Amino acid sequence: MQVLDAGAVRQWADACVRSLDANREAIDRINVYPVPDGDTGTNLLQTMRSALDALLRAPSDAAGTSLAALARGALAGARGNSGVILSQVLRGLAETVQGASTMTGGALRQALRRADVLATAAVSKPVPGTVLSVLHAAAEAAGDGPDDLEHVITSAAKAGAAALADTPRQLAVLAKAGVVDAGGRGLLVLLDTLAAVITGREEETEVVPVLPRTPESLTTGREAGSTEYEYEVMYLLDGTTDAGVDGLRAALGGLGDCVSVVGDGAELWTVHVHCNDIGAVIEAGIGVGRPHRITVARFADQIAAQAPRFVRDRAVVVLVSGQGAVELFRAEGAVVLDLATLDVPTAADLLAVLVGTRARQVTVLPGAADLRDLLDDAVGQAVAAGQDVVVVPTASPVQVLAAIAVHDPSRRPGDDVVAMAEAAAATRRGELAVSDSAGITWVGRVEVGDLLGTLDGEVVLIEPGPSDVGDLACRLVDRMLGGGGELVTAVLGADAPDDLAELLEDHLRLSHPEVELTVYQGGQPDAIIFVGVE
Repeated sequence: MQVLDAGAVRQWADACVRSLDANREAIDRINVYPVPDGDTGTNLLQTMRSALDALLRAPSDAAGTSLAALARGALAGARGNSGVILSQVLRGLAETVQGASTMTGGALRQALRRADVLATAAVSKPVPGTVLSVLHAAAEAAGDGPDDLEHVITSAAKAGAAALADTPRQLAVLAKAGVVDAGGRGLLVLLDTLAAVITGREEETEVVPVLPRTPESLTTGREAGSTEYEYEVMYLLDGTTDAGVDGLRAALGGLGDCVSVVGDGAELWTVHVHCNDIGAVIEAGIGVGRPHRITVARFADQIAAQAPRFVRDRAVVVLVSGQGAVELFRAEGAVVLDLATLDVPTAADLLAVLVGTRARQVTVLPGAADLRDLLDDAVGQAVAAGQDVVVVPTASPVQVLAAIAVHDPSRRPGDDVVAMAEAAAATRRGELAVSDSAGITWVGRVEVGDLLGTLDGEVVLIEPGPSDVGDLACRLVDRMLGGGGELVTAVLGADAPDDLAELLEDHLRLSHPEVELTVYQGGQPDAIIFVGVE
């Protein structure tokens, strides 16, 4: 083959997917750096599949356009650090022949050099002994000799194989495991596949690891560095600028490692980082653009490959605000996320809690009505990963209390969820809070600082602030009991008057002596009092 045309690009992409599929398990098994999560082969395969899908959806008669489609698809579907680097390799190939119908040997030589530059730039702290070393060696070897297409690719593949075999000399963690770099092995699969397409000979380059003779010749690199970070966060980013991207890289560098922020040369970027503070990573993206397609993986689950993913059958997750409420629900055996500790809760925060339960079946009890969209996103990702998650429609801590009161772990999961949902639905919810905005309601105009009484999410009482909180709370309870009820549950917020519980008790003793009152100190910052009537 003298030149690569669009048909050869498609043939190569399809062959890459098949070859990576065949080598996936072998590459996963040798994945020990930067963390031993055993997923490099899987990430490369899924990224390449995304690239091929993009090419098949946008067929072209030009090699440059076909390679550009591969690069865009790889960027949009990049998985893990290895997937991000692969997207930049493809971008380098595409940029060199932009608008060209074919790729010559000379163009492939330039393309490998451009891929080397882009892939290295994608890594915040490049380390010898990784896929970058293999790519650099391949690009350097391709620069020698004639412009013949076969010579360029075979030279690159042979040099890449030699560099891959030498990776244990450069990284102690590879030498100790007796393996070569997994990402470099995946890259060599792609180079061998391209050589087979060009030459018509399917020959896989033999890789013999060259282990160092003495410990003194080792460099430790990041042998243990990444184990400090529990999560891998990735998302696509658009609506930003080059300056914004530079700022994002710097911000992420302060939050974790394995930072990559790479683009398609147009308007789309892929962000990758290993971190502990998921919310801060996503907030950094929000600060410079529009993050979307957010994914979070927990390394603790991946590293324990021999241990079962789920260590218990069931868990109940409660989402509330306030230290008192948190302690109350934890005492009931629930896993609790205190929303007050988060500036702005994100789907990633919720997903981390779901995954962190390590339970096969999770029942979620949200203590606020405005969490629905975030929960839909987080639950969708958890379910896609094989976890059974059900959200009970609770919208207040009092409904959560009603639901958890009937929770019975000995029941079938489905029956238990139904029982909790029925208990929550049978509980009318009221709330007394201070308005933080002005507006119009069904019962009149609201100004900032007014006291609002709501019943099942609708405003029913308005009093100009400051007002008598105790009187308004009693009126709200009376209104709720107008539809009947035998049990009143009150959860007091951080700003509730010290005598509010006593006032409610005295009021109910006189006006509704048949009703039982239970009061809890919730400490929530967003409401003076939550009231439930059953």
